[in-house]
Amino acid sequence: MNRTGLEALLTPEESVLLLIDHQPFQFANLHSHEPTMIVNNVIGLAKGARAFGVPTILTTVLEERGGLLIKGLQDVFPEQKPINRTLINTWEDKSVVDVVQKTGRKKLIVAALWTEICLAMPVIQALGEGYEVYIVTDASGGVTPESHDMAVRRMVQAGAVPMTWMAVLSEWQRDWARDATLPGMVDVLLKHGGGSGVAFAWEMQLLGSTAR
Repeated sequence: MNRTGLEALLTPEESVLLLIDHQPFQFANLHSHEPTMIVNNVIGLAKGARAFGVPTILTTVLEERGGLLIKGLQDVFPEQKPINRTLINTWEDKSVVDVVQKTGRKKLIVAALWTEICLAMPVIQALGEGYEVYIVTDASGGVTPESHDMAVRRMVQAGAVPMTWMAVLSEWQRDWARDATLPGMVDVLLKHGGGSGVAFAWEMQLLGSTAR
């Protein structure tokens, strides 16, 4: 993995996104972050992936007991049925890995609940199999702040790159002159970017735009 230089930055053409277990059971014991923040961030990340044409794999664990994927996330990909697993470690599930491999992409971006289990396990295994892995820390969360933080440290030691969801989208866009993806990027920013989205809408107002 290139740690520095232009090739170290993400592009839509090289990326594949894996979203793991954003389900009611996991949210019920999420204490590293305010749950509504994770909901907002993972949906923003997913919408960004769709806008940039990044292949996205959705997966759940024991959804008949842990609950279906949260509606806002499922609504981004209404045509996609999440892969439902019994294995805690997603990377041990061949059906998931096969879908990732078919994309032919090696820059794997991952977010999951919980960080210390459902994110750490597949990330560490995928790193060992030659993938460049980027963990989206603010679209993931753990049972406690400590468990989230220790898991992130462990994955970084193993070679993963920690990022936030808006950083991922910014690297995909890279240039405001890339008109093809700009409307999608702006739409996600306005709806999920918090203060950044508010500031952008204000800037558009000052410039005489009708962006809302």
